[in-house]
Amino acid sequence: MSDEDDTPKIEPVLVAEPLSRAIGERYLTYALSTIMHRALPDARDGLKPVHRRILFAMRELRLSATGGFRKSAKISGDVMGNYHPHGDAAIYDAMARLAQDFNVRYPLVDGQGNFGNIDGDNPAASRYTEARLTAIAEALMEGLAENAVDFRPNYDGTLEEPVVMPAAFPNLLANGASGIAVGMATNIPPHNLDELIQGCHAMLRDPGITDDALVALIPGPDFPTGGVVVEPRDTIVETYRTGRGSFRLRARWAVEDLGRGMWQIVVTEIPYQVQKSKLIEKLAEIIQAKKVPLLADVRDESADDVRIVLEPRSRTVDPELLMGALFRNSDLEIRFSLNMNVLIDGKVPRVCSLKEVLRAFLDHRRDVLRRRSEHRLEKIDHRLEILEGFLIAFLNLDRVIDIIRYDDEPKAALMRETWGRPHKRATSEKDYVSPPPGEGELTEPQAEAILNMRLRSLRRLEEMELVSERDALMAERAGLVDLLDSEKLQWKRIGTELEEVRKQFGAGAPGGARRTTLAEAAETAEVSVEAMIEREPITVICSKMGWIRAMKGHVDLATEQKFKDGDGPRFAFHAETTDKILLVGSNGRFFTVLGANLPGGRGMGEPVRLLVDLPNEVEITDLILWREGGRYLVASSAGDGFLVPADDLLAQTRAGKQVMNLAEGVRCALCRPVAGDHVAVVGENRKLLVFPLAELPEMGRGKGVRLQKYKDGGLSDAMTFTLAQGLTWKDPAGRTRTETDLAQWQGARAGAGAMAPRGFPRDNRFT
Repeated sequence: MSDEDDTPKIEPVLVAEPLSRAIGERYLTYALSTIMHRALPDARDGLKPVHRRILFAMRELRLSATGGFRKSAKISGDVMGNYHPHGDAAIYDAMARLAQDFNVRYPLVDGQGNFGNIDGDNPAASRYTEARLTAIAEALMEGLAENAVDFRPNYDGTLEEPVVMPAAFPNLLANGASGIAVGMATNIPPHNLDELIQGCHAMLRDPGITDDALVALIPGPDFPTGGVVVEPRDTIVETYRTGRGSFRLRARWAVEDLGRGMWQIVVTEIPYQVQKSKLIEKLAEIIQAKKVPLLADVRDESADDVRIVLEPRSRTVDPELLMGALFRNSDLEIRFSLNMNVLIDGKVPRVCSLKEVLRAFLDHRRDVLRRRSEHRLEKIDHRLEILEGFLIAFLNLDRVIDIIRYDDEPKAALMRETWGRPHKRATSEKDYVSPPPGEGELTEPQAEAILNMRLRSLRRLEEMELVSERDALMAERAGLVDLLDSEKLQWKRIGTELEEVRKQFGAGAPGGARRTTLAEAAETAEVSVEAMIEREPITVICSKMGWIRAMKGHVDLATEQKFKDGDGPRFAFHAETTDKILLVGSNGRFFTVLGANLPGGRGMGEPVRLLVDLPNEVEITDLILWREGGRYLVASSAGDGFLVPADDLLAQTRAGKQVMNLAEGVRCALCRPVAGDHVAVVGENRKLLVFPLAELPEMGRGKGVRLQKYKDGGLSDAMTFTLAQGLTWKDPAGRTRTETDLAQWQGARAGAGAMAPRGFPRDNRFT
């Protein structure tokens, strides 16, 4: 055996891990990554990581608001390569949204080229468009060079990126945010910056301000597309207090007088995030389906602004009624939900109230102020040290020049020399006192600065300027020390900074005024479709093949009508445009058609199957007028039937409503309005049975009970009548006959009955 065979082998030990735990841990990691680094905005600057990286990359490219534009492809490429290792399409889409003034209340990117429109068209490709920062975006990043926020390494550790922006204004509420994470989501509407800053001032004055007082200053969202919020104030206060709720947002409209009593409605502002093209399509579908019969036509006359023209059916239409119906049936009114789920301090996701979000912003601003002040203090201390060295040099100018000219190591010699000190004017304890390493010695930075001084700086005037600069810096330093020592002064400075932002971007600035108005709009009453239809007489005609039409006026039913070849008349009756018409299918389903929705009387009409979803194999059993509050007798060919309340026959959709349950091979034979106290049933065997109406049950749906017993055949017809007035029918000669003595045909329900009287119609039908 070889030495290799004697070597002990070390077998790896595999630790088994339950699959559920492994999947759970990995999914939790993914969920946290999505929540923290993708979907939820930071409460401090209102930005998601992708937006923050876009703005920072544009700043690094020096794309200031007053500078030139750069290609969007260059910007998205830099963002992807330096900070955001994801698809360039996603980065460009995020950047394009920041430039869309119909999506963002205060755009952070100034776009040049096609960045999409309110119709829903996509932006042009990134190689065709250009962009730069806006002034308000620069305000969002003001202080990055002054250690205002922490930086962290980028994804490959070669660069650094800010953890959060300094944020000179509450961008989270000003521009809003939306996102879907794992197990949570956020949706925040935009608000007016001027009102937000007023709210911040109020919180600085009174940290314990109530939600009601805060909503008095920030009454509701301010959408970039305008519109009217019609949510009650109490609901808005509760929504802002809990951080969850919704706002009803309506389009802005006005009545435009066309003269001679004619008018039209013009919509000038549509709800936020509603695509105008899809809104027009929806309104056209409403007209086509006649869901709002008061609306005759819709036109899009928009140019740079929104102008949607709505034409009423007639001049007598009430505009409020018409718009109320459109608000209920289209996106002219939407509900914009609020879910203020944000990251607190960039770490903890939480649903916050309006006050909590503003408090997070103000606390962040205080932290930024302290860090900027400390950074400035360090700069001032360094500069004062250099200035003191310069002043020492001016005081001992001849000796300094002598050292520089003749010494081999002038820097070391300057630092070894003992110098006279310049006179210090200030005596306050906050005044600057240089910390020399030894009595009268220069520090290394001072010596380096003296050696780098230009000869022309040795003039007397320069010395006076150095003294003035030293005194100014010492005064500024004293102010910064006071600021860092006093919380009251810090909040006062924050209020001053917010007021400067308000003057630059508030209500007095271009585009700063509130666009969305708030109104306690009177609720439009629920009006039925029939109430919106102009009531006119019609004559309904339906052929054997199911072609239906409605002729204007009450035409004589005996008038001969034209039909297609091979077709002929079947149903004809007088009705009105406001009437509901019941179509009874042989499969027991009932369909509802509005008189106003029937095709016009010109031509042959249209197949009824275009109005309702009646299967091709199902025949039309009956076509009758529906009357509110009544009852109807329905019966099957097998001789079963029951009574149905009128309301239970109406169908709300094209698919109809199943009323009669039928066995295989059985069809729904009839539907008759109930009038009287008895039921007359006749079978295909010509036997007639009369029994009391009270023996029939009333139900909304079912098979029913037996009406008449048959050995062969089935039911031919049935009707209800008043026994005292007798049973009426038309004999074969067309004469009306009434039989009052019905004793021989009377019996209990489900009986066989007796042969019909002489002269009864040969088709075994009462009518």
